[in-house]
Amino acid sequence: MAADNAGIFSPPNRLTLLRIIAIPGIIILLHFPDRITTALAALVFSIAALTDWLDGYWARHSGLVSNLGKVMDPVADKLLVSSSFIMLAAHGWVPAWIVCVIIGRELAVTGLRNVIAGKGEDLSASMLGKYKTGFQIAAIIPLLIHYPYRDIRFHLIGTILLWPALVFTIWSGADYFIRFRKLLKG
Repeated sequence: MAADNAGIFSPPNRLTLLRIIAIPGIIILLHFPDRITTALAALVFSIAALTDWLDGYWARHSGLVSNLGKVMDPVADKLLVSSSFIMLAAHGWVPAWIVCVIIGRELAVTGLRNVIAGKGEDLSASMLGKYKTGFQIAAIIPLLIHYPYRDIRFHLIGTILLWPALVFTIWSGADYFIRFRKLLKG
C-alpha cells in the first residue's frame, strides 16, 4: 500500500492528534491526584491508548496510510506513555529507574528511526515493539486506577505488568539496533 493516500487531517491522523492533545489533560489531572482526577486521568489515558490501535487499523483498512501518520503515530505513543510514566514516578507509584530505562529506550529508538527515515528505509514497528507498547499501556492503566479506588490489587497488577513491559522495552530496543546496525555504520 502506497504511503500518502491521506491528507494531514484524515480520520486516522486526527486520532493521532487527539492522542497528543490528551497528554496535557492527563498531566494536569495527575498533578492534583485525588479520587476523581486520577480516575479521569485513567479514563482519558485509556481512550487515548485505544486510539493508537484504532488509527492504525483505520489507516490500513481504508487506504489512508500517510507518511505523516507513519512518523506521528509512534511519536504520539511515546509522548503519551512517557508523560504518564513520568507522572506515575513523580507520585512514587512506579520506580523512577524503570521510567528512565523506558524513556531512554524511546529516545534512542526515535533517533535511530530518524536515521532510518533519512536513508529511505521502512519505519514499520516490529511485533516486539507492539508487545512493548501493549504491556506499557496495560501496566499504566491499573497503576492509575489503583489510586482512586485505593485497591492494592490494581497496583499489584500494574506492577506485575510493568516487568514484561520493561523486558519488551529493552528487547525491542536492542532488536531495533541489531536489525539496522548496517545503516549506523554507513
